[in-house]
Amino acid sequence: MTAELRQLVAQRQTRRVFLGRAGRTLGSLALASLLTEKWLRAAQTSGVGHTDKFGVIDPPHHSAKVKRVIWLAMAGGPSHLETFDFKPKLAEMDGQPMPESMTAGQQLAQLQGQKLVCWGPQTKFRRYGRCGAEMTELFPHAGRIADEICIIRSMTTDAINHDPAHTFMNTGSQIVGYPSMGAWITYGLGSETADLPGFVVLVSHGGGRSPQPIAVRQWSSGFLPSRFQGVQLRGKGEPVLYLANPAGISREQQRDVVQAINSLNICHDTIVDDPEIATRIAQYEMAFQMQASVPGLMDIRAEPEHIRQAYGCAPGDGSFASNCLLARRLAERGVRFIQLYHRDWDHHNGLREFFPEKARETDRACAALVADLRQRGMLDETLVVWAGEFGRTPMAQTNKGAPGRDHHNKGFSIWLAGGGVRPGITFGATDELGYAAVENVVSVHDLHATMLYLLGIDHERFTHKFQGLDARLTGVERAQVIQGILA
Repeated sequence: MTAELRQLVAQRQTRRVFLGRAGRTLGSLALASLLTEKWLRAAQTSGVGHTDKFGVIDPPHHSAKVKRVIWLAMAGGPSHLETFDFKPKLAEMDGQPMPESMTAGQQLAQLQGQKLVCWGPQTKFRRYGRCGAEMTELFPHAGRIADEICIIRSMTTDAINHDPAHTFMNTGSQIVGYPSMGAWITYGLGSETADLPGFVVLVSHGGGRSPQPIAVRQWSSGFLPSRFQGVQLRGKGEPVLYLANPAGISREQQRDVVQAINSLNICHDTIVDDPEIATRIAQYEMAFQMQASVPGLMDIRAEPEHIRQAYGCAPGDGSFASNCLLARRLAERGVRFIQLYHRDWDHHNGLREFFPEKARETDRACAALVADLRQRGMLDETLVVWAGEFGRTPMAQTNKGAPGRDHHNKGFSIWLAGGGVRPGITFGATDELGYAAVENVVSVHDLHATMLYLLGIDHERFTHKFQGLDARLTGVERAQVIQGILA
């Protein structure tokens, strides 16, 4: 900083900022002889080159089982009754009225006030692996990793329509404006990469009924500092718009521009002490680093042919399969939270026609990701979650002549794999018609608490002050770690 700038800063600094910074400086001097370099770096909040390597929880509350999360979001709500929860009684009652004792007074989405008729499973099931897990024949690749995954059949959620259900699954609240789980985790633990964001999102869709949009706010940082929001990478075309330098601009020239802008931002931050300026500094630096790191990351032509075949993808196709391979590459590079959305599981009609197509688009790649992580020694330090935002009704919905199933939040299925999770088990159960979870019921907050626990975080102690309250990912209701699925 030049003498002129230092003089300008001294003149414009407010009394409050001066006193606040002076207090922190005195405290820093007193603590400097006591704290290790790691603790000092963990306390760093801004500056050129800051990479958020350390989060606010350092060290973790307890020993972590995993370092990162890969969340496979099946957007639209896949039917548990055609995937992981076979119901012979429902097949037996096909075409008969749904028992009123189950549905009376219950919230429904589009079937409210209509005649409710049972609709049996529309796919065949079989048992897979040494564990004998029962799942659809449309998931033969998932069947081959049956002994690696933990199926939860008793998942529930509070929301019954797509957007609030996505919001609840991502943030633990149906109220817009709360931080997503990826933002919470990178805020808490930081990132292990200096040239990529700590939280990355990839979105895909194939053929099908009608892919619904996924709102960018699903990976928002909410009231946390904005540098912790997710960054969406596009699987097809330019991974990030305007990533490349304009014609005639070299990397050295771009470096000079970034340094000049960050110097001005540091001067301004000295005056106003605004956390968002620290974010701006960090994001300019991150964008510059991504110009070099992202093109190589996204080019899967570097992967051996047998790996691309295992996932079932081709370079630049933007498919869910390619995104699964990119998720592994992101994990290798230290990204903390990786979220993949695959849209179009919303089968209100045409379930027989469209469901097999969704299975073909996702089954092979999901299994390949788990197997690839295992082969590379990474599965033990990664938590993989496969989940929709809710399930589907045991009752048929007749829509445009081709039956399907309505939204359902009383019971559905998800699966987990990786470090700290018991492999090859099925946990929880729904009733004999697959309507409601009745055994070892799991809430979204329970799932979040368990994810945080595996990352070394006590969800009750992980809070951020917001509107005078200690807000947390797991909300104010009682949430419990799902002890029955822990290894």
